[in-house]
Amino acid sequence: MSESSHPPPRREDYVVVPGSRGARRDFRISVGLREGWDAEGRVFDVSEAARTARAWMKRRVEAGLPALSGMFGRAEVAYAWPRSDGTVGSDREPVALFTGEAVHAYLGHLPDAAIEAMLNELAAELGAALGQERIYVAFGERTWILDAGDRATE
Repeated sequence: MSESSHPPPRREDYVVVPGSRGARRDFRISVGLREGWDAEGRVFDVSEAARTARAWMKRRVEAGLPALSGMFGRAEVAYAWPRSDGTVGSDREPVALFTGEAVHAYLGHLPDAAIEAMLNELAAELGAALGQERIYVAFGERTWILDAGDRATE
């Protein structure tokens, strides 16, 4: 073992970090990876969503503002809908999921409204980067949808 390395921690070495206990405030942003509404739209890799989020985080921290951190995963959303002729359509599409918690030790001083504002800001960045009109957001016990589909055309 070199001088700079330490032995791995033992079970009895772990203690609760002071100031880290608090209410759980978990969140999720679901954003599609297929641009647009048709099946031929460009499909982004989840790494593009992660790159976008990291750039947003970095800008906020550089400005002295708090930022959310979390994990990205790729998933598929499956859905069905009634058609006007009485039949039922169904489809699936790839999505990126950004999940995490507003950890009390770092963000506990912020009210829920500030966390929601950060979620909306990041969701809008992700939606614009990935060509999405709708982004689905969940925080704690609440969910909502951000929609850019009704924007005015120039």
